[in-house]
Amino acid sequence: MVGSIGNELRIGVDIGGTFTDLMMTGHAGQVEIGKVLTTPDPSRGVEEVLAQALDRSGYSGDSVRHLVHGTTLVTNAIIERKGARTALLTTSGFRDSIEIGREHRYELYDLNLEHPRPLVPRHLRFDVPERTLTDGTQATELGEDYVERLAGELSGAGVEAVAICFLHSFANPESEERARGAVKGSAPEMRVSISSEVVPEIGEFERASTTIANVYVQPLVEDYLHGLRRRLERIGFEGQLFVMLSSGGVATLDTCVRFPIRLLESGPAAGALAAAAVGTALGRESLLSFDMGGTTAKLSVVDGGEPLVTHDFEVDRRYRFKKGSGLPVKVPVIEMIEIGAGGGSIARVDSLGLLKVGPDSAGADPGPVCYARGGSSPTVTDADLVLGYLDPDYFLGGAMKLDVAAAEAAIAGSIGDRLGMSVPEAAWGVHQVVNEAMANAARVHVVERGKNPRALPVVAYGGAGPVHGYGVAELLGSTELVLPYGAGVTSAMGLLVAPLAFDFVRSYYGRLDELDWGEVNGIFEEMEREGTDLLVESGAGPDEITHTRTADIRYVGQGHEIRVPIPDGTLTVRHRPVIYEEFDRVYQGLYGREGPPVGLEALTWRVVSRGPRPMPVEADREDVTGDAEAARKGERSAFFPSDGGFVTTPVYDRYRLGPGSTMAGPAIIEERESTAIIGPGGLVHVDDRFNIVVSLGGGA
Repeated sequence: MVGSIGNELRIGVDIGGTFTDLMMTGHAGQVEIGKVLTTPDPSRGVEEVLAQALDRSGYSGDSVRHLVHGTTLVTNAIIERKGARTALLTTSGFRDSIEIGREHRYELYDLNLEHPRPLVPRHLRFDVPERTLTDGTQATELGEDYVERLAGELSGAGVEAVAICFLHSFANPESEERARGAVKGSAPEMRVSISSEVVPEIGEFERASTTIANVYVQPLVEDYLHGLRRRLERIGFEGQLFVMLSSGGVATLDTCVRFPIRLLESGPAAGALAAAAVGTALGRESLLSFDMGGTTAKLSVVDGGEPLVTHDFEVDRRYRFKKGSGLPVKVPVIEMIEIGAGGGSIARVDSLGLLKVGPDSAGADPGPVCYARGGSSPTVTDADLVLGYLDPDYFLGGAMKLDVAAAEAAIAGSIGDRLGMSVPEAAWGVHQVVNEAMANAARVHVVERGKNPRALPVVAYGGAGPVHGYGVAELLGSTELVLPYGAGVTSAMGLLVAPLAFDFVRSYYGRLDELDWGEVNGIFEEMEREGTDLLVESGAGPDEITHTRTADIRYVGQGHEIRVPIPDGTLTVRHRPVIYEEFDRVYQGLYGREGPPVGLEALTWRVVSRGPRPMPVEADREDVTGDAEAARKGERSAFFPSDGGFVTTPVYDRYRLGPGSTMAGPAIIEERESTAIIGPGGLVHVDDRFNIVVSLGGGA
């Protein structure tokens, strides 16, 4: 891939806890991939991996047309409390609502129950003279003079940002807009977010929490994205820079700076999108996406060719799997479960003499013991190396040498000697414990969404995903495992298949048999108009934009809603039976039974506006054949207990495996950024798109 093709390169860069991944595509299916250790300033790692990729391929920075970026900056800033000093202005009498929450004990019998600290301490939460009623009428006019004086005092006290969340502002945003004007008039340097723009949705506690989080991270995100742009310009980049949203769409820098809370799960969302694209190309509309990197494993369900999306998310959970133990955030997020199980997850023996793995991680610095960067605690990567699954001379394509002896010594000292096990037995224990943890989490996640884990193919990717994918799929009872081309950087590929997209929401309550359809039509028209304007500003053509409608509907008097598709066009009373049918279909899919003969009520109406979806990334390798034996690069001893322990196992070069190649496990397939382990009984076939498709247990 050498020469000049003009401004035609498209690049995706995903920052993980351990590695920063890149995928670059050009003409005729040419693909370049890269991986470097994540740096303390993540933008430096982006610059480094991009500069390396351009240098290897012979291009300059001005050849890049689009660069799409995924980041966990927002999540980390909230968890680590590294955002701006923020104040909250709210309706008089409601300053403590974000601390009271829903008065729900997520663990009923825990006397030492923890809740996350609010992002705004009580002394920076202020009552404002104002009251808006549920129908949007003003019961008490806003005291703008009070807000102006207060903003001046806050600015003088070093407050950098203000969140404004008034009661029922989703029904009438006027008071919030006037309050923002008063703050800006008195303290123009102050950053301000108002809830009627960030999340105009019913639910005061969640709305306030989301608005606070948005403005809390705004300065950090703006500084980071503009700093990243400057770094990229230093190496000649002049193209468009986009950022992945948590919902699976991409947006411009201006949009992300305005609504940074939409970046909450920016990085992980890309992987789920890539898995969906791979599944669609294979004709698998439903599957389990399994992304295992250096720090965490992310699992998500893809149904109908699209990852499932939730609008109820929590960040900074005190207990990882306990709903209600984190800060609620009302933004669209690709639904996934994330556990502390990655290549860098630390293995140890606990006080009860049990082998545990994670959630603490060695990260990129110092990293696993075998990296020889100062790490002393054995990790999953150390165990995989000792088991023969990784080649110490071919990690990152040989760019990083791994220290087998140091890994063996760490596993022996911390685990083997304490449990009376040999080093290979202890390493296998680490490998299997982390597989069981991921499989158990996946099983619960899938079943809770009304799916059968045995019926879902597993698409495994990430630096460690192909090493553990076969074991996880086997434990789940899945009959098929798919490993995409460039599996080690598949999340970066997901950035390249994401369309320009943005979600809009409005709350308007009504029973379906009494609904004012004129009001509903007006809401949808307003949201679709906003979506068209935003995407056109971002570069999409008006004729390329599509809008998808849904509504949050429940049985009358119920406390929880389900999301139901809504027909396009002008809605009338004639559409009511159609919406009832859609509700019944979704309800039965979730719960496996019909609901009671009760009326329905709608709370919230939603629109997703999307631009055209980019063409999927496909490798085009004419220099490879369908002969697996020609791709065999040697063999080494690898540990497979079902075959009696260490077994001489063939090793294949991933880049020489062409469509039609077949082989049987056990086998090891290596590429620069990841290694695939195929267990005994697995049958491998390479498809026309260079995906490795594995039938487990000798299945067809």
